Formats: sequence, C-alpha cells, structure tokens
Amino acid sequence: MENGEQPLLTTRADDLNTIFGYEDDARPRTKIQGFLKDFWVESKKLWYLASPAIITSVCQYSLGAITQIFAGNIGTSQLAAISVENSIIAGFSYGIMWGMGSGLETLCGIAFGAGQLEMLGIYMQRSWVILNTTALMLMFTYIFATPILKIIGQTDEISEDAGTFALWMIPQLFAYAMNYPLAKFLQAQNKFMVMAVISVLALVFHAFFSWLLIAKLGWGMAGAAVVLNLSWWFIVLTQLLYILRGACGRAWTGFSWMAFQNLSGFLKLSLASAIMLALEVWYIDSLTLLAGYLKNAEISVDASTICANILGWTTMVGSGFNAATSVRVSNELGAIHPREAKFSTVVVGITSLLIGLFLALILIITGKQYPSLFSNDSDVQELVYQLTPLLGFGIVVYNLQLALAGVAIGAGWQAYVAYVNLGCYYLFGIPLALLLGFKFNLGVQGLWWGVLFGSVLEGCVLIWIINRTNWNNEASMAGDRLKQWGGESEESEI
Repeated sequence: MENGEQPLLTTRADDLNTIFGYEDDARPRTKIQGFLKDFWVESKKLWYLASPAIITSVCQYSLGAITQIFAGNIGTSQLAAISVENSIIAGFSYGIMWGMGSGLETLCGIAFGAGQLEMLGIYMQRSWVILNTTALMLMFTYIFATPILKIIGQTDEISEDAGTFALWMIPQLFAYAMNYPLAKFLQAQNKFMVMAVISVLALVFHAFFSWLLIAKLGWGMAGAAVVLNLSWWFIVLTQLLYILRGACGRAWTGFSWMAFQNLSGFLKLSLASAIMLALEVWYIDSLTLLAGYLKNAEISVDASTICANILGWTTMVGSGFNAATSVRVSNELGAIHPREAKFSTVVVGITSLLIGLFLALILIITGKQYPSLFSNDSDVQELVYQLTPLLGFGIVVYNLQLALAGVAIGAGWQAYVAYVNLGCYYLFGIPLALLLGFKFNLGVQGLWWGVLFGSVLEGCVLIWIINRTNWNNEASMAGDRLKQWGGESEESEI
C-alpha cells in the first residue's frame, strides 16, 4: 500500500503478495533493478492465475470445434448446419451471456479483495436470476432459427437443418446462463485450477462420447446435440457440486431470497458488460459475414473463416490473461492496493504483447505450410497465405486488447468501454473495411485491414484511458461501486 497505510483485512490479494513478495530486500537497487524485480514478482502472480485460465479457455473453446470435426462424418449439409448454428445462433447468445457474466466478475473481485466474502454467493445468485431471465428471451432466437437464417441469406437446406439443431441446443443456452456466474464466482477467489481440471475432464468426456455417438453409433446431428449439451451441463453441475460441498467457505452460505433484492444496479452493470464484450465478439464475426458479399465469395469466406478460427485459437492465451488480470485488478482495488493494481496493468500489457509477437512469428514462418492443414483448395490456400501477415498482426493486437479489456472489467469501466467499442469498431472499423474491401477493390484483405485498424484504434484509446487513470481514486471508490452496482443495502447486510 502507498503512504505507509496498512490493509484493514487480510485477503487473497494480500496472500499472493506474501507468497510472491513485493517486499524490498535490504540491498540498494537501481530503478531498473527495482522494476525488473517487481515485474518478475507480478509476472509470477499473473501466470499463477493465467495458466489454468488458459487451459480452461482452450478446453471450453474446443467443445464446439470437436463437435464440428466429428460432424464432418455426417455429411456436408449437416456439417454446415452445425457450424452455422454454433457461429450465428449459439455465438450470438454466447456473446451476450459472456458479457453479462463479466459484470459479476467486477463485483465479486472487488468484494473478495475487500474481505466481504459473504456477498459473493449473493452476487452469483443475482447473476443467475438475470442471466436465466435473459436466456428465456434469447430462447426465441433458437425457436425461430430457421426463418432468421433464411432472412440473412442462408440456403433453405442449411437453414432447416440448423434450425432443427438449434432447437436441440436450447439446454446449452441455459447452461451458459448457469456457467458464467459460477465461473466468475470461482475466478474471484482465484480457484482457476479447479475450473481447469473440470474443463479438461469435460473435454475428454466430450471427445469420447462424440466419437461413440456420432462416428460409431451413427446418431448424426442428434448425437452431436446430446454430447454438446451434456458436456456443458457436466461443467455446470461439477462446479456447483464443488461449491455446495463447502469448498468456498464464507463465500457460499446457501441459497437466499436476497438474490432477488437490489437487482437494478446489478442489471445496469451486467448490461454494460454485455454490450462491451458482445460488440467485441460480433465485430470479429463480421469479417466472415462481409466476405460473403465479395466476388468469389466461397473462396473469400473459406479463407476468412480459416484465419478467424486461427485467431480464435491463438487468442485463448489472451482470454486467460483477461480473466487473470480482471481478478488481479479487482482484488487489489478492493483491498485498497492502488500501486499493485496499476503495476499489474503494465506487466500484463507487456507480457501479452510479447506472447502475441511470438505466436505471430511462428505463423509467418510457417506461412507456406499451415494453409494446407485447413483446405485442399489451392486458391483458398493462396488467399490464406496472402492474409497471413494481417493475421499475425491481428494476433498481436487481440492478445494485447483482451488483456486491456481485463483491466477494464476489473476496474468496472464496462459502460465507458462499451461506448469506445461502438465508436472504434462500428463507426470507424466497419465503414473503413467496407471502403477498402468494396470501393477500393481490395477484397478480403481490405476487409481485414479495416477491421484491424478499428481494433488498433480501440487499443490506443484503452491505453490512453489506463495511462490517465488515478489508481488511488479507483481504489478509494471500490466500496462505493459495490453499493452502486451490488445494491443500496449492501453495507447493512454485511
């Protein structure tokens, strides 16, 4: 802490400081030596949290990918239908649910850092109420998936099959509604390893039963739906069982009617989080959609989809740092440790940038070889190769951007960043992409340039915001934010 103050409560943020140590030794150090020592200490903390978070992200991201791999044995139309449902119908819901769950990430992180453990379970239950209500409304996109897909230009055959598959996938929608509050509740307490173990088990379960039901027994799309639903509910029920067994101590004291109180402030933060992150998810998806209107649309869409999938895999590292950073920042602000919160943003920014450069370098070195792993079409392979420099640039940008978004979530800036995303992405990036891709006839490369320039602008704005932040004020306002978003009566309840 600054100015010689002492924390009022011993929290997990303090525990991490004790384990890895910010304390100076007795030897005199130069500024560079001091920076490098503190950088190493904070890096250990971030990797301690981020490593299992990355494993969790990769495993959960792989569930849908494995389903699509096995669906290739069913038929071309069925594979396309499952892919369309995963990317459009489920992807739309995923963006909203993930975003709304991130509101809980801010509140639980600050409350845990402040030692207000009893409120974590209440916050999680409030998030369940809000997300399950949202799921009931989103369910209509699953029910009417067929006409929706026809309206946006999908073929009748794919729309019919995808619509049928969407109806079967409604249980997954409610698994999303339960899972994200559970995940944020556990993340705030730094229980990343538990989530990683559960996700690995779910992935193994998913791969085996996908092979059994789809490839071996020939259940087709029905088998794909059964396994995907069961895998997500396995994650939900296992995490819930872990909590109900008492592993979270005072953070879970049982179900309470308080979950239905003071929902308005909580809802505002959840909606701001949903807008912030959903705009991010849908922005990347726009590349594939816009590519469908180009000349040689099939080749453009295939190449853009391959690059987007690679971008998704490589940014799982950024997703892990996103979760770890939001926990570090919110915990330290809740514990009134502004210096540690500020320094964590510096370390995660540098680390994610270096990781992005490393991954991009690997991709560029293998630029002639890797396209053949995804397509047998020589035209598609050539276009993917031409897009490789842009894809490498995108990997660097999005790994850094996800880390900075974690800072915003931890500090509770979701509403502000939602406006930034709207302006940078949809008022600058998309129009520029359309201009370059269609007006200047740069094709799919023009679309990628436009979208990436929008992302670079967003990243620059976030860096500017973080650089101008008064972290002492942020720490002092953490308690006020708990009252504002968690409910007016929080102080009397604790």
